[in-house]
Amino acid sequence: MSGKTILVWFRNDLRVEDNEVLTEAVNKGDAILPVYCFDPFYYRTTAFSTQKTGNFRARFINESVADLRQSLKNLGGDLIVRSGDPAMIIPELVQQYQISEVYHHREVAFEETDISSKLEAALWKMKINLKHFIGHTLHNKEDLPFPIKDIPDAFSVFRKKVERDSQVRRCALPPQKITTPQITDAGEIPTLQELGLTEPFDDERAVMRFLGGENEGLKQLNNFAGDNLDKDLKNNTVGSDFANTMSVWLSMGCISPRQIYWQVQQYEKAHGSNTLTHAVILELFWRDYYRFMFKKHGDQFFQKEGFKGQAPLEAENQDELLEKWKSGQTGVPFIDAVMREINATGYTSIRGRYNAASFLVKDLHVNWTCGAAYFEEKLIDYSPATNWGNWASIAGVGNDPKENRNLNVIKQAGEIDPKGQYVKTWVPELGAVTGKQIHTPFFMSEAELSVFNVQLGNDYPKLIIEPKWQKLADKNTSIF
Repeated sequence: MSGKTILVWFRNDLRVEDNEVLTEAVNKGDAILPVYCFDPFYYRTTAFSTQKTGNFRARFINESVADLRQSLKNLGGDLIVRSGDPAMIIPELVQQYQISEVYHHREVAFEETDISSKLEAALWKMKINLKHFIGHTLHNKEDLPFPIKDIPDAFSVFRKKVERDSQVRRCALPPQKITTPQITDAGEIPTLQELGLTEPFDDERAVMRFLGGENEGLKQLNNFAGDNLDKDLKNNTVGSDFANTMSVWLSMGCISPRQIYWQVQQYEKAHGSNTLTHAVILELFWRDYYRFMFKKHGDQFFQKEGFKGQAPLEAENQDELLEKWKSGQTGVPFIDAVMREINATGYTSIRGRYNAASFLVKDLHVNWTCGAAYFEEKLIDYSPATNWGNWASIAGVGNDPKENRNLNVIKQAGEIDPKGQYVKTWVPELGAVTGKQIHTPFFMSEAELSVFNVQLGNDYPKLIIEPKWQKLADKNTSIF
């Protein structure tokens, strides 16, 4: 094919709508070559003995890539799928299809930017340009009221200035037609087994079956415009809620933050704002904040000393404590419920994540990076900036001077799950226990527990640490 052909390298932007890279390539090129690489780097075992990508997220990615391919076919194109290092695969495709330029969305975490840099170096030798787009945030970098190096480290300051001085751009129009060169071998999407993983089991207790792809993401987004916004987000732990679950499709770029933002604006224009609409916008600002912080500070978020130059206190038996935390066997019912839900479904609520992380770091005194790596493996909606940024913040080694949260997880459990329904869902051993005491079986006597057919150490684990909340119980002070 004569003329200019642009290779579009899809990464975490698996959508056709509001995709600046795709729209720009279609407008600037005579033809485009859409490509997705299953990079073995993301399917390896890490230094923490965890998987870089767990089976729930891997399945979601496969479904999202398949959905993207079908969407491109509907527009007259296709998607080339390959397994291997992009720095080797893409130069081969450049040569094979006589590519003029390569477009992609640049990520912000150092591992992802390193992958881009390696490809850029390989293309440079071929005198081919790798054009970078920054399109994963609600606010474009160019629209911020400060350069990256001067972004305020305090979230409250960042949010106030951005809300006051920046505008959210309208969504990019999707292409109406896609022209590709004649593709001789589009390639097959690898199975989970070929990626070294097993098929996940769908637990009936999961808040939903997260189906990957732009079309499912848009379906969920459109449902949001109905009556789903009339419920209170804050304590909705059991069941699907929009602000939490949409992060799954956001994480792989099946939908964009701008699409969510403008959907919220449309809803508020018709119905007014409420607790949930505020929460959704707040989460989008937090997401922007951590991505821009990663752009500003680089790999400091991955060091256990973080920005403080000193790692938090670590227990001598932290390896043992970590394993009990991972498996949901800590003896703290709410924490165990959260971890069991993550293990069984690849998902849990935002407040559940905060409490589980705080408990691991502040109460068990385990190296916070071990917890962050475990979430990286397990969560469907894992995103480097949000995950590692939040963990560093909870550990007190992040960049925000106002951070270092220390949650009372028992008090939090009483607020989030006052009737114990969430705990009973995931910790059925305590199913007969009534009231808020389900959150504190370690404060109950053997006689009290026997009424509910529970014996600590037999039916349910004994508490693995001496709780700091014991002094409140000794003083007959409400821990809730």
